[in-house]
Amino acid sequence: MEHVRRILASTIKENIDFLRGSEQFSQVTKIAIKIILIMIIARFLIKVVNSIIDKFVEKQKKSKRDIDFIRVNTMKGLMKSAVKYIIYFIAFTAIIKFFGIEVTGLIATAGIGGLALGFGAQNLVRDIITGFFILFEEQFGVGNYVEINGIEGIVEEMALRVTKIRDFGGNLHIIPNGEISRVANKSSGKTRALVEISIAYDENIDNAIDVLEKAGEKLRAKNDKILEGPSVLGVSELEKFGVAILIIAKTVPMEHWGVERLMRKTYKEALDEAGIEIPHEKIIIKSETDEKR
Repeated sequence: MEHVRRILASTIKENIDFLRGSEQFSQVTKIAIKIILIMIIARFLIKVVNSIIDKFVEKQKKSKRDIDFIRVNTMKGLMKSAVKYIIYFIAFTAIIKFFGIEVTGLIATAGIGGLALGFGAQNLVRDIITGFFILFEEQFGVGNYVEINGIEGIVEEMALRVTKIRDFGGNLHIIPNGEISRVANKSSGKTRALVEISIAYDENIDNAIDVLEKAGEKLRAKNDKILEGPSVLGVSELEKFGVAILIIAKTVPMEHWGVERLMRKTYKEALDEAGIEIPHEKIIIKSETDEKR
């Protein structure tokens, strides 16, 4: 321990003595300024190229009617990610040259595989390769409602290395692409709207089902987001205060929540109009005179 302390103290002293010289201090200052300028230029270039990509994508969206917006938005994120990595890599190679290190010599000495392992890049390579497979296999894209590794939400951004998902609580989940092992794309194909409507035990079930079916037909006729149904499947459960009737419909992707809300409203109004009672818990309040009796 004492030996290590002496080495550290000696190293610090040597660096301080080196910086005390005006020429050495001036040299270090120049290098630091150059590094800062390179990083500023790199950030500026990334913003400029990202702006160009945004304008190009928006132009493509306006010029083509049959364009796949999900795929275009996904490609936009990947292009931005690729540009960022390329510019930062160029900036990194320029910076290390100030210290007398040649990238080509470094690669030739260590070997590409050894260099990747030395920088811990094996995970980075895995993330990037997985990201490309996700894109080309069209597993999901920006704007899709997905469940990835048990996390549900909307894909907000997809980059070369990570995928960003915003859940309905507002939390942003950043998942490395290489760690994505299970995906459920809930925006692919028709989505299911499922509603249970309860009626009181005293009501006629067949009459209630007939009222619900007619209300469903009217609802579908004026709502183009419903692709199939609504279909009344029948009694699903005998509840404490009433009978539950299950109704199902198929909707446009990502529209099932809105359709479910509309179905509940429509069926409630239809049952009220038909005079069919919806179950509710009866509360009996006893007065003091009742207790005395």
